[in-house]
Amino acid sequence: MELSIGEMALIAVAIVVLFGPDKLPQIARDLGSGVRKMRGAVEDIKTEIMKETDNPVSEIKREIEKVKDAAKEFNPMKNIENDILTAPKDQNELPKPKPSEDETHEGPVSR
Repeated sequence: MELSIGEMALIAVAIVVLFGPDKLPQIARDLGSGVRKMRGAVEDIKTEIMKETDNPVSEIKREIEKVKDAAKEFNPMKNIENDILTAPKDQNELPKPKPSEDETHEGPVSR
């Protein structure tokens, strides 16, 4: 919002007419104080925004730590071991002999 010199002069004349010349210094002080308070509030808001933008980074770091902890506890062999231990064994199946003990084993054939 830009004001031209004529518009500012019109506002100044309106203030003098409404409040009188004796109250102008007090109005200027109050206006300056209000502007300083607004600037301080804007700085506080900027600081809070900066703190909040840093916060997601720390949240991401916490999530990474959670994933690392879960990875430490993960044991893919546990399921395989459980399957082997709980699998029903077929009583009719004989164990296969080792190739060195099997007389019928011919080994690799070369041609």
